[in-house]
Amino acid sequence: METTRTDRFKTAILLIAATGLIAGLVFYFSGRPEAANLIWIAGVVPALAALVVEILRSLRSGEVGLDIVAALSMSAALVFGETLAAAVVAVMYSGGTFLEAFAEGRARREMHDLLSRVPRTATRHRNGGLEEIPLDHIAPGDRLLIRQGDVVPVDGTVASETAFVDTSALTGESLPVRLAHGAEAMSGSTNAGEAFDLTATREAKDSTYAGIVRLVEEAQASKAPMSRLADRWSLGFLAVTVSMAFAAWWFTGDPIRAVAVLVVATPCPLILAVPVALVAGLSRAAHFGVLIKGAGPLETMARIRTLILDKTGTLTDGRPQIVSIDSHDGMAEDDILRLAAALDQASKHPVAQAIVAAAKARGFTLPVPSDVAEIPGEGVVGHVEGRKVIVGGDAFVASRVGRRPGDHSAIAAGSVLVAVAVDGRMAGHLVMSDPLRDGAGAMLDGLRGEGIARILLATGDRADVAERVTEGLGLDGLRAGLTPDQKVLLVLTERKNGPVMMVGDGVNDAPALAAADVGVAMGARGAAASAEAADVVLLVDRIDRLGPGIEIARGARRIAVESVVAGIGLSVMGMIAAAFGYLTPVQGALLQEVIDVAVILNALRALRIAPHEPTIPKPKAVSSGQDDIAQGATP
Repeated sequence: METTRTDRFKTAILLIAATGLIAGLVFYFSGRPEAANLIWIAGVVPALAALVVEILRSLRSGEVGLDIVAALSMSAALVFGETLAAAVVAVMYSGGTFLEAFAEGRARREMHDLLSRVPRTATRHRNGGLEEIPLDHIAPGDRLLIRQGDVVPVDGTVASETAFVDTSALTGESLPVRLAHGAEAMSGSTNAGEAFDLTATREAKDSTYAGIVRLVEEAQASKAPMSRLADRWSLGFLAVTVSMAFAAWWFTGDPIRAVAVLVVATPCPLILAVPVALVAGLSRAAHFGVLIKGAGPLETMARIRTLILDKTGTLTDGRPQIVSIDSHDGMAEDDILRLAAALDQASKHPVAQAIVAAAKARGFTLPVPSDVAEIPGEGVVGHVEGRKVIVGGDAFVASRVGRRPGDHSAIAAGSVLVAVAVDGRMAGHLVMSDPLRDGAGAMLDGLRGEGIARILLATGDRADVAERVTEGLGLDGLRAGLTPDQKVLLVLTERKNGPVMMVGDGVNDAPALAAADVGVAMGARGAAASAEAADVVLLVDRIDRLGPGIEIARGARRIAVESVVAGIGLSVMGMIAAAFGYLTPVQGALLQEVIDVAVILNALRALRIAPHEPTIPKPKAVSSGQDDIAQGATP
């Protein structure tokens, strides 16, 4: 509301100044110069008064900017009888502030789109019917109806057979994504297919989209170091402007030259270009699923030299996937998986949930287990369709069926072996592992091309597991067995080589993310603690989005610097020409407005930055149907 009132006030001031300028010109060319002067003064005074009030507010908050030059130029023009020049400056200055506000609004479009998509209500199944409820009334476990075109209100899992959702507003993915039964659906995505049911897993305030909204609001209120530096530079520019105007008056005795110098310096592209370019970069990054919490992190992101990656959930998928199914008693692999998954429905263990997800991805209908007993850290025992099933570690299951554990030394480091017994006999084993994310190698190569000098892996896992997973990636260093405190120490040590970026997804990564110059959290599934501590949140569960984010940050910063250098250079040249009498005050005002418009339009180029989109290879087919499992686990 406050922003709307401010924009309306700026529009009114611009209309008054423009009307005064045009009306004065009409009277001037009608042979009534005295009336024209009065009308021009009447058009300038409101703009000058508003400017003086703004300057006083800035001074009270300890900020000094080039608005003072605009006030000096209008005041000097009125004092020395250059009323037409004063009117032109009033129109140009009020027009410049209006254009700046319009450009920033244009630059924030993607962020406004995110905020405007917040749903207010949801449709819940209750007692065989449907009821419309406020978002705050949704509780985990509620079954919601998501109609075609509806925005998913909370994080949840698909309760229908399939769902098609459009995540383009969040992640930049242009095509709808197919989600199978039990797959996770991100709040803020749109139902692009038939209506489906969703089982809520979080309250609205704790869901992904609510967190995104909070982060966007923080980003909009931020100010970049480069913007603060521009404010400091503006003091120097102000001193140069006043000195040059005074010198032109002193050595020539012509005050009009001083007025012309002041007019050419109003307003400064230094102030206009930086916020427009950086906010445009924020919006562009959000379009590609990279939410940067402000212009400050974006600017720092553009200067990153060292990248530190966590392993589990960041460089790897973070969810165990089935590599192979070994049958020992002639039982079909599908039957082993189906019975194991049916029993594991009663367990919340991550490995058990991964087995359930893999079975559902294959389209299996899982019966409800009975007489279930879970031995924490060991396994689960129960009955499925009248058959006694045991699922757990190899030693645990082997002891339950009266046999010795087998020799599984050939299994790769870091793999998880799950044994399955049916009716007192060992039925088979599920071999599971946490694989490297698809396209991780290409992503790291792309980051090196963007100027990242060092890429390190920091993990709490064993060294042999980390080395196996990252083999062939060409990392500059691998630090294994680290505690959260040791990760922080690694970040602080690497900062001597330049700005450091840390990427992680778990609670244990939060201290390191906060210690890094730029912390990046995997926000789609990452822990809330890591998302809060991070400066950047990847809205989609794909680390390859990091490359486009850095590319956009560097492009936006480069455009901001180009705009400042070009704008200041042209302004100084114009001031020199005015000091030597080659520009009148009116000509100087028109020249400066041309410079300002060019600078703003150049800064808006950041909205058209087209980062290189990494190509993600399709997963290789394996005998256990891993393609289907992977697709089901990672929509």
